Amino acid sequence: MLSSRPLAGITVLEIGHSIAAPVTGMILGELGADVVKLENPDKGDYCRDWGPPFWGGASATFQAVNRAKRGITVDFNDSAEIARLKAFIHERVDVVVQNLKFGALEKFGLSAAVLTAEKPSLIYCNLGAFGGIGPLRDRPGYDPLMQAHSGLMSIMGEDGRPPVRVGVSIVDIGTGIWAALGILAALVERGRTGQGGVVDTSLYEAALVWMGIPLATYLASGELPVREGSGVAQIVPYQAFKSRDGWIMVLAGNDNLFQRLCHAIGLPALAQDERFRTNAARVVHRRQLIPLIQEVIARDTTAAWRERLDAAGVPNGPIQTVDQVVCDPQTQALGILQTAPEGDLTLVGLPLSFDGVRPAFTKRAPSLGEHNNEIFGTSGETD
Repeated sequence: MLSSRPLAGITVLEIGHSIAAPVTGMILGELGADVVKLENPDKGDYCRDWGPPFWGGASATFQAVNRAKRGITVDFNDSAEIARLKAFIHERVDVVVQNLKFGALEKFGLSAAVLTAEKPSLIYCNLGAFGGIGPLRDRPGYDPLMQAHSGLMSIMGEDGRPPVRVGVSIVDIGTGIWAALGILAALVERGRTGQGGVVDTSLYEAALVWMGIPLATYLASGELPVREGSGVAQIVPYQAFKSRDGWIMVLAGNDNLFQRLCHAIGLPALAQDERFRTNAARVVHRRQLIPLIQEVIARDTTAAWRERLDAAGVPNGPIQTVDQVVCDPQTQALGILQTAPEGDLTLVGLPLSFDGVRPAFTKRAPSLGEHNNEIFGTSGETD
């Protein structure tokens, strides 16, 4: 039987802040690794202050991406503390994850080149902004900047309206996931060879991966994508429609589903119209088709349309608010909303189960320097 803690016995040092590296550390920690989060002793990760709301002395954002870790502080201006940190790495650490500014750790002897030379079995993961090479490698990176620079914001929203960003830190989170994937691959390789090495990823690279289909479409056609709001450029109808009391997503992803949709909404002739018979034709004539469907959908409620479309086998769903997602029976059935052992904090768990068992919420985010004494034999701020 697969363990829900497959990384037990692996020690990870996270020299990270904000979202990307902390997400990597959180994933590895939830999978069983002993993840030690390093912060400066002054104020720590500035994500701690990204609120309100706050839970347990830190922002809800910080709690969401820093559970499953122990916490230490290190003053990089103190050579003795750096030496103590390096000893910890050499003696106990399997993986270092860092997302500081390019080159920031070199002057402290904590770069990938130095540490992997001193400890060949070490896996060192850099999460950069624009990557370690190229003209932009020294520039800082933030999720909204990457959404803009990668072209992602150019395809978001609707034509004729101001640019919008994805409402969550999708680039940061995606980079954290890719870093975790790279580290897992490196651990497998190390299991074969005994050798570690350097894993590199960046916010910009992760953003370009999200843009993989639009970039491929442009490279194939030479045409810039049009912003389609809730829709998809290559499939029609595949978007939200306004009902009498809300919104409903309708996804007629092929010609058969489109025919079913036409019958379900009482417009069977649309399925035989040459402008709409194939998906390719519907894409070309999107501006003529969508208003016809919208006019009908607006006449009844979301619940009524869901019932009819379900009966017709047409994929559909409501646009739910956050409170509705929390209470949704499917969310509840999955058990993905997990409560901390103390019972006062609920967060989203990993979207993974092993032989039916989801990794448990065993450790909330650490307070600043909480485990200094445990790891270094010195007191932290909260000891």
